[in-house]
Amino acid sequence: MTPLRTLLAAALFTAAAAHAAPLKTDLAKSSVSATFKQMNVPVEAKFKTFGAQIDYDAAKPEAAKATVDIGTASMDLGDPEYNREVAKKEWFNTAQFPKATFVSTSIRPAGADKLNVAGKLTIKGKTADVNFPLTVKTAGKQQVFEGQLPIKRLAFNIGEGEWKDTSMVADEVVIKFRVTAGQ
Repeated sequence: MTPLRTLLAAALFTAAAAHAAPLKTDLAKSSVSATFKQMNVPVEAKFKTFGAQIDYDAAKPEAAKATVDIGTASMDLGDPEYNREVAKKEWFNTAQFPKATFVSTSIRPAGADKLNVAGKLTIKGKTADVNFPLTVKTAGKQQVFEGQLPIKRLAFNIGEGEWKDTSMVADEVVIKFRVTAGQ
């Protein structure tokens, strides 16, 4: 091998070793839900289908990146009739918008085991800048990322027509998540 090739190979190996591989999400230990009030009574709905791509190194949190996709048709309110209702055009319009997506734009340290995350949230074709605090804990060889993201459903056209009236279903929704991931 020529000296130039040796140098290039060493540089590529060093760059590859310095950049951690994306973490693999452990879906069995992860969850995403939405909490809102219906007629002033708290309701929690779980999303059965979601995926997260997280590139995180605790030594360099500001270099982290995250993308989360949630299957909107997988929202489970605990009743098949309600699940069919939220899939309709007035709510998630899952036929046209089968997923909601979050893509981070910055992740910054905010103290021990804490990060501030900013990014773009897209639901039902509408994109908004969002930011929220996140905790990160180590569990064995995995990282556990937990947080809550408050949103206004009407900003994303969730609840059109008669459902814009917030006396029945509140505008405030909190997306709660726990993502467990490791190498």
